[in-house]
Amino acid sequence: MNRFVLTGAFGFAATSLIVGAATGCSNNSSSKPASSSVTSATTTTSAAATTSAAAAPSDYTTLLIQPSDIQAQGDTFAVQGPPTPNPGGQPGVTQAFTNPRADRIIGDTILILPDAAAAATALEGAKSALGTTVAGGTPTAINVGTGGTVVAGNSPDGSKSVAVVLFTEGKAFTTLEFDSGPSDVAPPEFLTDVATKQDDAIKKGLPG
Repeated sequence: MNRFVLTGAFGFAATSLIVGAATGCSNNSSSKPASSSVTSATTTTSAAATTSAAAAPSDYTTLLIQPSDIQAQGDTFAVQGPPTPNPGGQPGVTQAFTNPRADRIIGDTILILPDAAAAATALEGAKSALGTTVAGGTPTAINVGTGGTVVAGNSPDGSKSVAVVLFTEGKAFTTLEFDSGPSDVAPPEFLTDVATKQDDAIKKGLPG
């Protein structure tokens, strides 16, 4: 039974996940970071899109959404450890959010590329690698940022539900991964809400 319950326009009853994160959203809280595979692919792609992988001096943690931005009914979220700056040696930041049971995890990875064209290249590279993270899903457009794409399905081993949202905002490329139990799929409205809030945060805080 799907336990994700919406409240209001975009509210959410419980969550777990992924994207650019620290812990997988299976019942084993010590599993591999949920978004590690997508983050790895996007990091590799972005490295190819730019000639410099040097860490930028900016503090990109200010671009991240906050736990309070994740609206949930019957569940709360907190950061899972401190954010990781410059993941894979690329300018940017990654952060994981988890519920108290650690069975729903949201991974949030923001990579800062040299320009919007490089960010778009990174997004296309990540789209081509989605099959390594999400099985049985078809990527579709989502109304967030530029090139917004969402795909939902299961992990390749079938142990959990996985949804990934990709989009760019200027020179920023964002990956949001939502991991939860195999029958606990995150609803589209929730995915859109979290992604939109992250896009808004980037618009407000991205250095020129």
